[in-house]
Amino acid sequence: MSLPPPRIQVVDPAGERLVVDLPPVAAVVAAPRGLGTAWLLLGGLTILALGLPVTWAVGQVADSFARAPWLGWTVLSVVLVGFGVLLVALLREILALRAVEGVDRLRADLASGDASRVASAALDWAGRFPEGQALLPALRGVNDPDAMVALLRAGPAEALRTRALLVGRGAAMQAALAIAAVPSPALDVVFVAWRALRLVRQVAAVYGLRPGIAGTLALARRALLSAAATGGSEAAANAVAHAVLSNPLLAHVAGEAAGAAIAGRRMVVLARATAVACDPLP
Repeated sequence: MSLPPPRIQVVDPAGERLVVDLPPVAAVVAAPRGLGTAWLLLGGLTILALGLPVTWAVGQVADSFARAPWLGWTVLSVVLVGFGVLLVALLREILALRAVEGVDRLRADLASGDASRVASAALDWAGRFPEGQALLPALRGVNDPDAMVALLRAGPAEALRTRALLVGRGAAMQAALAIAAVPSPALDVVFVAWRALRLVRQVAAVYGLRPGIAGTLALARRALLSAAATGGSEAAANAVAHAVLSNPLLAHVAGEAAGAAIAGRRMVVLARATAVACDPLP
């Protein structure tokens, strides 16, 4: 792409106008070549993290074979089983993360407005749940994309949201009881953080997802973005809690109860936000 050629106009004393067209100026900015420093650091750390254990394991196997064949075969079996388990765990993380990203692809298909794309995505998603399998004949007989989405909303989507809300209420009860029973604020923070991550995985399981560590963190980030719309209610609840706890008498009587109630309500909000992040309906 190039910019229009610049033009210079000069008026001489005689009153004549002289127009000079210069060559066009290229507007393409050359991108920097090579990898950035961050990628080089990440690549070096990855090579060290993977290469050093492999080198150590190969040395151990070779040394064991030099001592006795049976010892070498034993060490080799242990190394192969150990690295095999790590490889399986890595593959599961990759597949689980791709499943979480698949929600975005389904959402794009359902929001495309194209009848064929919407029908394919609707049949694919509805067939994953017992509530949606009963709608498969109706979905196959509908040609309107909006009607397909409406059927999904009234059928499996509503049932899954209800189940996710029940899971959130259970987590809210556990968080409230833990805050009321545990005397240490630090332990309260640890328990609530652990329970929140577990809640994200439970809600994802309701929607047929089995996220690993990376998938859970990705869903938690999406849930936090979805919960940003509840910032006003969060601020109102925090203001009420501050008003309660600012009074010494009320703080002594209802301080722990107020904190437990706020923590429980936030678990419900997190469950709803995670359901929104896992729901492919636009």
